[in-house]
Amino acid sequence: MAVITIARQFGAGGKTLGGRVAEELGYSFIDTELITRVARKAKVTTDWVESIEKEAGNSLMNFIAGLVTKSFLDRILDESKGYIDEDIYIDKLYEVIEQLAKEGDCVIMGRGGQYILSNHENVIHLLLIGKFEDRIAFMEKNYRLSTIDARNSVITQDKKRLNLYRKFKKQDYDQPELYDIVLNMSRLNMEEAVKIVCGLVSHA
Repeated sequence: MAVITIARQFGAGGKTLGGRVAEELGYSFIDTELITRVARKAKVTTDWVESIEKEAGNSLMNFIAGLVTKSFLDRILDESKGYIDEDIYIDKLYEVIEQLAKEGDCVIMGRGGQYILSNHENVIHLLLIGKFEDRIAFMEKNYRLSTIDARNSVITQDKKRLNLYRKFKKQDYDQPELYDIVLNMSRLNMEEAVKIVCGLVSHA
């Protein structure tokens, strides 16, 4: 009943590794399903949740959220209608990921799993890192992006991830003590990384 969380520098191959490890172990790979579960909890559309993730930490969103008071929401919403902002998103994310941990046998992709499940038993936390140029090359090869688009994607997504972690009141996602193992994907190929992770689970 193990659970694996994967945090990564964007372009280090986290989704690829997570999917491969889940397939090898017969686990569920939880990525976009998190969006669906959070949306269901908050009674909103998945598009709304995706927009929260996309714009996490955006100053305009924070300003708008500050204008919408709870008393106003209480007047316009009832139990059959939903609402979500960054704070509600984090609350629902905690609920969903903790429930997944109880279910077990899953690989959870990103979204602060290393923080939410930091004190849970039978959870293995991974961090994937890589040289900036190698992460660009990974995005070019695996997502058929131009060099410019791959570079911009890596830079933009790394910034968004930091903004999301700030909502957890955390800015230290790359500190090795948060993880059971740190994989430098500039030194490993995907097959080697999968073997290491599966071996770690079998000895946990």
